[in-house]
Amino acid sequence: MKKVGFFAALTGVLFGASNVFGANIYPAYNGYQGTNAAGQVVLLPTTSGTVVQTNNPNAASATRVTGALPRVGSNVTTPSSTVAGRQYYQPSDFDRLADSGLYVGLAVGYSASVSGSMLSDYMDEDKGQFVPGAFQEADFDTDTVIPLQLSVGASINNDLRVDFSYLRYTGIAYPSMVKSSDGIGGYVDAVVDGGAITSNVTMLNMYYNIDSYTGYLAGGMLRPYIGAGVGIALNTISDYVVYDNTFYSEMLPDMAGPGDITGVSDVYAYHNGGTSEQLAFMFEGGLTTEMDGGIKIDFFVRYMNVGQVRTSGSIILSQTEWFGDGAGSEYPSDYDSVYHYTNWYESGRLSTIDIGARLRLQF
Repeated sequence: MKKVGFFAALTGVLFGASNVFGANIYPAYNGYQGTNAAGQVVLLPTTSGTVVQTNNPNAASATRVTGALPRVGSNVTTPSSTVAGRQYYQPSDFDRLADSGLYVGLAVGYSASVSGSMLSDYMDEDKGQFVPGAFQEADFDTDTVIPLQLSVGASINNDLRVDFSYLRYTGIAYPSMVKSSDGIGGYVDAVVDGGAITSNVTMLNMYYNIDSYTGYLAGGMLRPYIGAGVGIALNTISDYVVYDNTFYSEMLPDMAGPGDITGVSDVYAYHNGGTSEQLAFMFEGGLTTEMDGGIKIDFFVRYMNVGQVRTSGSIILSQTEWFGDGAGSEYPSDYDSVYHYTNWYESGRLSTIDIGARLRLQF
């Protein structure tokens, strides 16, 4: 009898505890009693008897979310409703725009703006006007500039990716017309032929997705990002010729003796181009979307600064010299005088604002 009483008391204590803990764990289902031998969910008896809930064999199974992603916390049945605070999205397991693994990229752009100008560093040199050049600031001459970029990179996590890139600019040239000093404080027009500029840039870039601050755009189809990069640019300017057809007088013919130089004309300056190694940097912002096959597209706007374009400093000058005849007249020589100048540089800084698209194939 004592044993029976002991087990009866223990059973009452456990049964009461299960009611207490069950009420705490399942506050919305205070009547939850577990399952019976048939695996059915049994609720507390009601006035109409014991309620038994059976599993529905026809219930649909859960499916993976794809396509446009609903915001977590939003009321999908009433799209017009608002949710206070930030709007967060599905985790990366359900995020079709999530970055992961290695990738290769190809970008094509258009330079909507090219900034920079050539200047000569010999404008204050003695008789510098006899070497035609951009003594006044002369903006770069540009045709259509289509920068191409190849990149190889990897995603560090869902928000950060890093890549190495090779970027090439062509279609930029020395200005086709420059203002050359006339030696007496004024300037004359000089025509330029040649001087194509090419920039080859190798960079390390870092991109960061900012959707955790801004949310996705276009119903979850576009993911915003920002980026920055730094590297080395090899800027090359080809040889060019500057022609100045101004007549420069050095002495009045009636004051010149026989054989005295009275002036020069038809001045040709053959500038040797050059290649300079410069620090380059860029800033980029854009939007990412995805096509079938794991190909992502970045639509971007980029500011690129490739540093300085500079000549080699070597100039060969050819000019026609005029001589007095001792009788008040002058005549041109039957040969051209040639001079070689060294360490007379022309240079200018080059930057662009590019718009374009980048295709990235993830592995």
